[in-house]
Amino acid sequence: MQRGSLLAWPVLALVFAAQAACAQAGAQPAAAIAPDTMEARLSACAACHGARGEGVASDYFPRLSGKPEGYLFNQLAAFRSGRRRYPPMNYLLKFQPDSYLHAMAAYFAADRAPLPAATPSTSSPGALARGRQLTIKGDPARGIPACIGCHNSAYTGMEPGIPGLLGLQAGYISAQLGAWRYGTRTATAPDCMQMVAAHLTEADVTDVAAWLATVPASPGAAPIPQGSLRMPLACGSEPQ
Repeated sequence: MQRGSLLAWPVLALVFAAQAACAQAGAQPAAAIAPDTMEARLSACAACHGARGEGVASDYFPRLSGKPEGYLFNQLAAFRSGRRRYPPMNYLLKFQPDSYLHAMAAYFAADRAPLPAATPSTSSPGALARGRQLTIKGDPARGIPACIGCHNSAYTGMEPGIPGLLGLQAGYISAQLGAWRYGTRTATAPDCMQMVAAHLTEADVTDVAAWLATVPASPGAAPIPQGSLRMPLACGSEPQ
């Protein structure tokens, strides 16, 4: 072996030792590193939507847990595109690919956290009765189909794209119906919810929201299978 090669060995040993020391200094205990799971990635959602997407007592942040995967994907895609507008959600989702939105939707759809107790209402008995009438019977004379025609009689929704209406605050329901009425929330054409909401009055919206917030959930409430209902309107977000 040449003399130059012999002299190089101590230098290389020092380099390797320095690299090992740097790696050791930068290493963290395994317990301090969050696992790369969807649960860990989506923990940021907990502040607004609850630890399992079960919702919080707020007029602004709805329940995600157990809603149909197709519906959740549609809403995430709508926030990403700006079709549905709420700046924090628009910003968070702007550069996420479809594959990741599908993964997010699947995670929350699969984790069916218990539904909260129904909210007592301060609305008058007459207002609640009108809200119940609209959700169960609709108002054919005004072109308003019953809510249960799409969301089913247990209000748990239908796969793959019709959401459940249970576990939501009256203020949130009212705000979303208002957004449909005024066109600030839209969906894939034909936009059936916008067509329905266009026939609702302010009083209708308030009464329906108040009634739905009082409806208790049955144990194991879940969306019914696709095709279980013959929907009263064609809806672009729900495949026929």
